[in-house]
Amino acid sequence: MKGLAFSSLRVGKKYRIVNFGDTNEFEIEHVLGNGDFAIKDLLTLERHRLRDLYKFGKGKDFEIRELE
Repeated sequence: MKGLAFSSLRVGKKYRIVNFGDTNEFEIEHVLGNGDFAIKDLLTLERHRLRDLYKFGKGKDFEIRELE
């Protein structure tokens, strides 16, 4: 796994995740008790969980980076 660890993600910060060639940009809104995060997609403004972005596995290109 490249990039940031899940434990270093912070509420209010914006991130980019790449997995299986798909790129998503999101902002973390809440930390959930089960190690998951409530996020807001920056493109569509939909709200969902971070695990939804990698629920089918993590590809060789899996990476999380903070946006400037």
